[in-house]
Amino acid sequence: MAQAFYRKWRPLDWESVVGQDHVIRTLQNAISKGRIAHAYLFSGPRGTGKTSTARILAKAVNCTTKNEDEKPCNSCDFCAAINEGKFLDLIEIDAASNTSVDDVRALREKIHFSPSQGRFKVYIIDEVHMLSNAAFNALLKTLEEPPAHAIFVLATTEVHKIPATVLSRCQRHEFRRIPLNFIQASLQAISNEEGIDIEAPAVTEIARQATGSLRDAVSLLDQLASTEDTVTLEMTKQVLGTASNENIKMLVSAINANETGKGLEIIQSTLDAGGDPRQFGRQIVDYLRSILFFKTGNSEGLALTKEDGDALEAHSKQMAVDRLLEMIERFDRAAQTTSIGWQPGLQLEMIVTQLTQTQNVIPGESTGTSQKAPTAIRKKNSPVAANQNGGENPAPVIEKKTEKEVKKTDERDEAPLKKASSTQAVSASGSITEQWDAIRDEAKRKSPETAALLNSCRSVEMRRGKLVLGFSSGILQSKMENGKNIEHAQAAVKSVTGQEILITCEVAGNKKQISTVDAGIDKDGMIGTAISLGGKMSETTTSED
Repeated sequence: MAQAFYRKWRPLDWESVVGQDHVIRTLQNAISKGRIAHAYLFSGPRGTGKTSTARILAKAVNCTTKNEDEKPCNSCDFCAAINEGKFLDLIEIDAASNTSVDDVRALREKIHFSPSQGRFKVYIIDEVHMLSNAAFNALLKTLEEPPAHAIFVLATTEVHKIPATVLSRCQRHEFRRIPLNFIQASLQAISNEEGIDIEAPAVTEIARQATGSLRDAVSLLDQLASTEDTVTLEMTKQVLGTASNENIKMLVSAINANETGKGLEIIQSTLDAGGDPRQFGRQIVDYLRSILFFKTGNSEGLALTKEDGDALEAHSKQMAVDRLLEMIERFDRAAQTTSIGWQPGLQLEMIVTQLTQTQNVIPGESTGTSQKAPTAIRKKNSPVAANQNGGENPAPVIEKKTEKEVKKTDERDEAPLKKASSTQAVSASGSITEQWDAIRDEAKRKSPETAALLNSCRSVEMRRGKLVLGFSSGILQSKMENGKNIEHAQAAVKSVTGQEILITCEVAGNKKQISTVDAGIDKDGMIGTAISLGGKMSETTTSED
């Protein structure tokens, strides 16, 4: 059986570890000076060399060569035994499979026995965050005062799950995502050694899909090497289910031009060509992230061709920051959920449709007549409110409804108890329109954060007796809904208008409305809980025979 590439090409010495010079240099200096710690914690993303470095450390502390700077030598008996997996004093434990306190107690009983072969017993506990709380507690004393012949190396991808008491007993080293050019060089070197004929663009595509994990990149190369004699870019995209950069550029251009049909056509053609909707969503997010870097003047660190750089720069000049953030948020969410449902590309198609129905306005620029009108149309001579930094924030668009429209809405959706009648709703709408600046000033006295969020509103409208605030992103919506911001805003409205009006929030342009439990309904009861989770009240009539 052929050995997998990621095992065959695992680093065997310090020089072979890619992209972690800050960790390797520290460990080498410690070994050469004889300052070896009793416990290490290696944390960082998957596939960045944590376990491989732990094995190299185990070789270095047991290596018999006399030159400290050459450890590990990979030629002495101990180094060879570790390379072959036959060294009795290197104990690797998978914490995901040994999570209980009994497993740790068994380890504690055996740790006091002297090493069988080498100078040190080295315990590598992989994915240590999977241990139970009781297991961590049982490990604490051993970590604090281990036998002189024992060294612990804990490896984890989720360091935030490690108790502080454990962290304080370890020498901590952070492994970073491996840069794109390092992964490219490693893949090319492995391809040359294995005799794999691979195109340079295919190497770049594999490196991009690995997202900083060298192990993932090597595994992908292993998969592609057995597909055809020559690994081409086209074949790589087909196997990995990725779309061409050209499709992503055209899709972003279609969204910017509000061309719904063109955007849907691009998505359909991409999926028909074998593209994976989840992967396509990730690529869109990656492209939009690069646009954000250009928009903020931080594009130097991006590894790009001149053609891609020109396209990104052009798109960055066409897109407003809030619009760009909204797109990143929506496509990122879709990239995590596109596998759900019987129609794989539906999430992407819905996002493109929603985005192309709203306007992309860059501050200080005219939108022109070629774009479609936004969902909420700004009134002429709308007041402009000053923000806290002395700049200007456009006042939110206030949608007015006639008394007849409000009455018709109220008759169609009568609630058991209402906060305001239809006539009061019309009055409130007018009051809010005329006194919006005063409401924001009042909110500022109660909470500067609440006032800042009100300044960020895209639209404000009275709907079914409630005041609905529209925000450009779910992040702003969540901030408004959390804490006491809603309470401060409602208090400000009541203070200025004299009316108590419920406030709800939504993402502007998104028809989904946040459900609010009306007064008179027990919020902790069955009905209140159902409404708070998105349910709606409806009337059911029964007829008697």
